[in-house]
Amino acid sequence: MTENPVFPPPVEPEAADERTADVLPFPLKKDTTPPAALGEGEAKPGEWEAELPDTDDPEAEGLAEGTPVDPPREVYPPSVAEWMEAKDKARLPVLPDWVKLPDQRTAVRKWAVRHYSAVVGYHAVRLPCIYTPKILWYSPRGAWRWSTAIGRWVFDAEGKSLRLASVANEDAAEYLKLSRQRNDRVRLRGIVAAIASLVGLAAAMTLYVMAPSWLLLLAMAALTTTLGAVGAPADRPLIDLAKVTFRKRKLSSDIVIRAHEAAKLTTKDQTIAFPRPIGRDGDGWRVVVDLPYGKTFEDALNAHGRLASGMDIAPTQLFMDKDETSGRRVSYWIADRDPLAVPSGKSPLLGATRVDFWKPFPWGVDERGNPVMATMLWLSLLVGAVPRQGKTFSARTIALAAALDPFVRLYVFDGKASPDWRKFALVAHRIAFGIVPKNGFDPVVHLLTSLRELKADVEDRYHRLSELPLHICPEGKLTPEISRDPKLNMPLTLFVIDEVQEYLQHPEHGKEILSLLVYLARVAPAVGVSVMTSTQKPDDKACPSELRDQHQARFALRVGAYQVSDTILGAGSYSEGLDASKLLKSHKGVGLLKGMSDDSGIVRTYLADGRDAERILTRAAALREAEGMLSGDAAGEVPAPEVSATILDDVAQVLGKSEAKLWSETIVDRLADLRPETYGPWAELEPKPKAEALTAALKPFGVATEQIGRRVDGKTVNKRGIKRDDLAAAITQRNEKRDAG
Repeated sequence: MTENPVFPPPVEPEAADERTADVLPFPLKKDTTPPAALGEGEAKPGEWEAELPDTDDPEAEGLAEGTPVDPPREVYPPSVAEWMEAKDKARLPVLPDWVKLPDQRTAVRKWAVRHYSAVVGYHAVRLPCIYTPKILWYSPRGAWRWSTAIGRWVFDAEGKSLRLASVANEDAAEYLKLSRQRNDRVRLRGIVAAIASLVGLAAAMTLYVMAPSWLLLLAMAALTTTLGAVGAPADRPLIDLAKVTFRKRKLSSDIVIRAHEAAKLTTKDQTIAFPRPIGRDGDGWRVVVDLPYGKTFEDALNAHGRLASGMDIAPTQLFMDKDETSGRRVSYWIADRDPLAVPSGKSPLLGATRVDFWKPFPWGVDERGNPVMATMLWLSLLVGAVPRQGKTFSARTIALAAALDPFVRLYVFDGKASPDWRKFALVAHRIAFGIVPKNGFDPVVHLLTSLRELKADVEDRYHRLSELPLHICPEGKLTPEISRDPKLNMPLTLFVIDEVQEYLQHPEHGKEILSLLVYLARVAPAVGVSVMTSTQKPDDKACPSELRDQHQARFALRVGAYQVSDTILGAGSYSEGLDASKLLKSHKGVGLLKGMSDDSGIVRTYLADGRDAERILTRAAALREAEGMLSGDAAGEVPAPEVSATILDDVAQVLGKSEAKLWSETIVDRLADLRPETYGPWAELEPKPKAEALTAALKPFGVATEQIGRRVDGKTVNKRGIKRDDLAAAITQRNEKRDAG
């Protein structure tokens, strides 16, 4: 049984008798009465009313309703100087760089000669065997086409369709008009054709009778060529085009916009803007775009591959530059072809008689073919790559430049004992190959001795530079004059060690070699001693980070992964767009350079093969010999490892038991009496060089010299010497290391 619910009657609202609404007719008529003017401070119904700031808020002091918040327009620009600077930045150059810059003018001139000589040669080869038969074959057809065209013109063939149309329409008046017009045209054109024929025939007979044979042949060739060009089919031109060896297309704004849309750098509401026109820049296109607000150069960098795909080019053809004036402005250079696969050419060092290592020297070219200058002053360089990518050749070019400066001292050590560095024996102060002892010579020990020698030299340089007079060394820094003074013996020095991981992993001396290299890479560049190391295994085990991090400059050729590229170039390089893993196997000698200057970028290093290196080094050896700067291993001055090994014991032996301190020159004299064959040359020196020789020999062991005063003839005389306690501590430390080994 269904129950029907009963609802109570609705409650009548209070004051229901009052009128609360009106019933209006539909549709309403538009009220044309203008609205009443609003009073001050009133708002239109339905509009937002501005909320005034709280008067108690101290930040709202001085604000009132209607006060503008934008700065007045007259403050822009703030000054005339800034206005002129903005105009200068926006001004485009009157002449392009290839007209103003001498190197680019030379490049354009060479390209024009190379290009047009190739075009002329291309057509010259085909003229007798291809073009001439074509002309002879097509000339009869051309004569027929020419005569037919003249006949159609004389007899007014173009008006025939109009006359036929008037006949079809049975328009007698129009037909008679067109017929009279046709008769007048044919009469006039017939006279013109007859006169032209008579003149042409007379000219031909005159030419045949009176002209020389060469002029007659030239006229016949010109006529035959003209008839052949007229008779050639439209789809098969008479002259072939020179073949284009690479793909090239014209870049337009539509292509650039499409690329940014494909890379998802734009939205429906915001697209890119072009602050300047697209134009040619060398062998490519220069495009400057403003990304949508909120997008940055890093976003474009991360979308590099998608941008290249959107432009239908290879990723190696697209290069990006950051614009410092705006975070969203990006400058693209789109190459016509892969510029990194183009050889950079032979090294200019082949034609150089000498090099000033204090100045930048040519090392290669960038992706656009502009020269890249290198310098090794005040820095150390790390070179890394997978095998067979030109790592050794790239590093060797820098060493060759150093060899051509006779005042640069070279240390060369090659861990893989390849023939690439062998000819440096002509000029190197110290040199060794491999890690395996041979014929009583241990290359690892030689390296260790050289590192100790160089460390002592660096420490001595700091000390001597601080003591030089101000008129010689104004700021306590090495200068070209000081480095070239043989008496001061502080030349620029380049320490090269290829395949450094072979030495660092040596079971006995690896740790000490690492410690010495870290010290030199960190401290030595400030006094003119630069270190250049190269490796194909830049991991923490083969080449620890404590050594890599001391290199101010990095050069990475092709590597296997972006992590390895970051290891060589330094952490964060990948986020900056520097990724050597993107280089192809065909990019020999091409790498990313960072830290040698303010700019980082691509370098296509110059090539100097084995024969080229031998020619340069032979010239460098002759130059050094003429300057009297051959030294060390190159001059046959074999170092005496016994001195380094026994110097502590020998000094301890000549030091009296009651002598707590002793002058260095006195010790040298006693050492010469003890071992004349070893220390005799030291004793023949002047007092100051004699003391410096002992100082240099003891510093690798941590024995420092200091001023020691003694009374001579009633006066106190100060000279440099050593303390017995320092010598005893060095001997104890050496013995502890020996026992631990």
